[in-house]
Amino acid sequence: MEYVNLGRTGLKVSRICLGMMTYGTPDWREWVLDEEQSRPFIRRALELGINFFDTADMYSLGVSEEVTGRALRDFAPRDEVVLATKVFFPIGQGPNGGGLSRKHIMEAIDNSLRRLGMDYVDLYQIHRWDDDTPIEETMEALHDVVKAGKARYIGASSMYAWQFAKAQYTADLHGWTRFVSMQNHYNLIYREEEREMLPFCIDQGVGVIPWSPLARGFLAGNRSREAQGDTLRAKTDTYAHNMYYRDNDYEVVDRVVEVAGRIDGASPAQTALAWLLHRPGVAAPIIGASKMSHLEDAVAAVDIHLSPEDIQLLEEPYRPHPILGHS
Repeated sequence: MEYVNLGRTGLKVSRICLGMMTYGTPDWREWVLDEEQSRPFIRRALELGINFFDTADMYSLGVSEEVTGRALRDFAPRDEVVLATKVFFPIGQGPNGGGLSRKHIMEAIDNSLRRLGMDYVDLYQIHRWDDDTPIEETMEALHDVVKAGKARYIGASSMYAWQFAKAQYTADLHGWTRFVSMQNHYNLIYREEEREMLPFCIDQGVGVIPWSPLARGFLAGNRSREAQGDTLRAKTDTYAHNMYYRDNDYEVVDRVVEVAGRIDGASPAQTALAWLLHRPGVAAPIIGASKMSHLEDAVAAVDIHLSPEDIQLLEEPYRPHPILGHS
């Protein structure tokens, strides 16, 4: 495993981050693994050198945090793991149960820490932009969370580059804590982030930790135009079907399969992930794993070297997309 600094911070993270949305309770999504099924993945991730784990309060409506916290407490010393969670989406009742108000942030961090069974998280992220709350209120509340010792760093997720710039400017203007990471939607099928967000993050020293690096499994190369996947998640993941499955998306996958065939022992999924690991500014793609091979293949992708010709071939079929993943 390789480790890099998360942006301009001194925080060292593994090049692969394990996303915890897959672990929690199938009562939330039928493809989610329960706690007994989840724990071997977390243990194996640690064995493979992964130290970076990303969850959110809304995953399995809090159960993912509980499963994640118990497993990490059992399998690793707290100071050896980098744990991230997120706030924004409502998981309770009432008009103040979501968003990025001071009220919700202060309640959400305490609830997340209680579910995790921990005193602090390493990275506390806003899951989306909140149009209903002034950014000054959000940034000051996040700053207070850091100063209270409940989070070491703060990060953001999918939004427009102008919104991210406004948040960072607001923090600088008041001497508050800045975002150190951007968890955005980025993969070979969806590259709109290369227009503004990625250049901004590189310029500002913000670590990029993309979600859906394999387009929710679409880049694995096992979904034809006729049969859109055999797994339970592929069949039931309506979010993925709204995001991908355009005709040109299949052309990109065809090229991934072609390039993978040029690399000894590489699968299409590994090739697509290796491309992302070669991109400037990208620290650690966040991968999901419902089979142990998913996890082990992702770690193996860290060692795959792509030539400039490989990269050109992979990028060539791309066509512009509408903005996807901000809501």
